[in-house]
Amino acid sequence: MLIPLILSGGAGTRLWPVSRHSYPKPFMRVSGQASLLGRTVRRAVECADGAEVITVTAEAQHFLTLDEYARTLPKASIEHRFLLEPVGRNTAPAILLAALDVQARHGDKAKLLVLPADHLIENMQGFAGDVRRAVELADMGFLVTFGIRPTHPETGFGYIHAGAVVDPDGAGRLIEAFVEKPDRQTAEQYLASGEYFWNAGMFCFPVGTLLEVAARTCPDVLDAARRCYQSATVEPLRVTFDRECFASQPDISIDYAVMERADRRAVVPANFDWSDIGSWKAISELGDADPAGNRTHGHAILVDANHCYVEAGSRTVAVVGLDDVIVVDAGDAVLVSSREHSQSVKQVVTQLRADDHSAAIHHLTVHRPWGSYTVLEDGDDCKVKRLTVKPGGVLSLQKHFRRSEHWTVVSGTAKVRVGAQEFLLERNQSTYIPVDTLHRLENPTEHDLHLIEVQCGDYFGEDDIVRLEDKYGRS
Repeated sequence: MLIPLILSGGAGTRLWPVSRHSYPKPFMRVSGQASLLGRTVRRAVECADGAEVITVTAEAQHFLTLDEYARTLPKASIEHRFLLEPVGRNTAPAILLAALDVQARHGDKAKLLVLPADHLIENMQGFAGDVRRAVELADMGFLVTFGIRPTHPETGFGYIHAGAVVDPDGAGRLIEAFVEKPDRQTAEQYLASGEYFWNAGMFCFPVGTLLEVAARTCPDVLDAARRCYQSATVEPLRVTFDRECFASQPDISIDYAVMERADRRAVVPANFDWSDIGSWKAISELGDADPAGNRTHGHAILVDANHCYVEAGSRTVAVVGLDDVIVVDAGDAVLVSSREHSQSVKQVVTQLRADDHSAAIHHLTVHRPWGSYTVLEDGDDCKVKRLTVKPGGVLSLQKHFRRSEHWTVVSGTAKVRVGAQEFLLERNQSTYIPVDTLHRLENPTEHDLHLIEVQCGDYFGEDDIVRLEDKYGRS
C-alpha cells in the first residue's frame, strides 16, 4: 500500500505579498491556474494505490485545505485524512507522526510517499514512473529520495552526492552524502561532475523501516513524536494534537534527523520537470515571454522594458525604462525588486512583523471557515467590509463593546439574529446592530451570500469580538 503524505506548511516569505501567514504559498495560483496544493493533490491521487491521502497542515488552515480539495477533486472517492499541527515543527516531527499513524492503522509494510505541497511538476508521466522506481527501492529496504538533475549552478539548494547503482535497471543509486548549499564555484563543480542532484525533499519509505531507522538516528525525536501521538485525539478523518505536547518536539528536518544518518538510502534521479517556486525569480521564469523577455499577468503596460515580470492584480501597472525587475501588486501592498535580489523579499516580511504590520499576516481579503471578507475602507471612525458567506456558513454568536454594525444584503438571503430577534434579509434589505448587542449571521441557502458591513466606532480590532457560540470551535 502506497499512501501519499502531503506536507502543506511553511511561510513562503520569499513570495510576499501574495504568500502571507494566513494564506501561504501552497494556496498560490501560479499563472492563474490551480493552486500549488491542488496540483499536488492531483499528483498524489494518481500515484496512490490505496484509498487514502494524508495531509499535514496547520490547524488554522484546515478549512482552507478542505475548500481547496473540494475545488480540486469534487467527486473523488479517495479518503482525505488530516494531521493538524497547532504550531510548526519542521518535517521530521510531521513525517514521524504520519508514520506512527499509518503504522497503527495499516502495519509496518505500508509505504509513505512524502510530497511537499508547494512544488510545481508538469510531467505527470515521468513523475509516476519515478514513483514506481522509488517504491521498488523501498521494497528492497531503502529509504528513498528523489534527486533533481541540476540545470545550472544553483547555490540556494542542498545537493545529494550519488554513488553506485543499486538496482538491475539502473534507476536508483546509493546516496554517498547530503551536501549543504554550496558556494558558486562548488556548485559549478557539482554541475560539471554529473554526480550531484538537487535535494527535492520528496521521499518514499515503508513506515516500519523509517521508524526502525529513526529509533537509531534520532531516538529523542521519535520518542517525542510517540508521546505526542499517544496524547492526540484520533478521529476517522483527522488527528489533532495537544498544543503543549506538540510544541515540545524538536524543531528538526527529516534530512538532519534521519536521512543524513541512515545506512540504506538511495536516490532516484528524476525524469520529470521540477520547481520549488522558491522566489519571484523562479515564478518570473515560468511560461512564455514576449520578444523583449517580459512576462506579465493582468493589465500591464511595458515601455522600453526588458526581461521584467509584472503581476498587476486588479489595477493597471506600467513599467517604463527598466530591465530585470519584478513588480507584484497585491492590492494592499506592492513589491518592486530586481530579479537577482528576489530572495531577499523575506527581509521585508521580517520588518513588517517587527512593525506589527497586518500586511505580514493578512490580505485585504481574509478567509474564514464560514467564507471570507474583503476590507473596502479602514478609517479611524469606520470600517467597511464586503462579506461572502458560503452555503451553510454561520458566523459566531457574538457582540462588540466598541463598535456598532450595519448589514446590507447585496445578493442572496441572510438569516440574522439581533438581540432576541431572528429574521431573514433579502437583497437590498439591511439591519442595524447596536453596541453590546448579541448578533449572528447565517446563510441558510445553497448559494453564496454577499453583503456589505459598515462598522462605526473608535476601535475595530479582532479582539473586540466576544464569541458566545461558534460552529467552528473558535474561542
